[in-house]
Amino acid sequence: MTDAQSGLTQTAAKLHRRMKATADAVGILLVDGFHYLALFAIGATTVWSAVAAFISMLGKGRAELTDILLLFIYLEIGATVGIYFKTTRLPVRYLIYIAMTALGRVLIEIGGAEHKTGKDLLIVAGAILVLSFAVLVLRFASHKDDPSDRPSYEA
Repeated sequence: MTDAQSGLTQTAAKLHRRMKATADAVGILLVDGFHYLALFAIGATTVWSAVAAFISMLGKGRAELTDILLLFIYLEIGATVGIYFKTTRLPVRYLIYIAMTALGRVLIEIGGAEHKTGKDLLIVAGAILVLSFAVLVLRFASHKDDPSDRPSYEA
């Protein structure tokens, strides 16, 4: 009787391992499929928006500094998507760069507005300063892990 129970237990354990392996494989397939679909959607939307912004600049006949900074934001979003696509790691520093550039656009708009106060300028400038310190901390923290933070000594 114990041999039958032992055989049944082993069979159940094998079945459980196979079911878990199958479920893991399906789960990984679904998650990776979603990541690729989302990355392509974000990338396509970024390209679409950048082209629309560029066409709008052509229609105006000029590009203002805020328009150029907007193109830089699209560039950084594209770079973030590309890095995530290649490495499956989200580069947080790029997101902070995007935030800093967006705040730079806000700073320019505040400077051009007549009804804004100096307090608004200080708040936005302070936010950019805080984000700059965050980038500095991330660079020091990831120096061992991120090869892009190391200087290249190619001769």
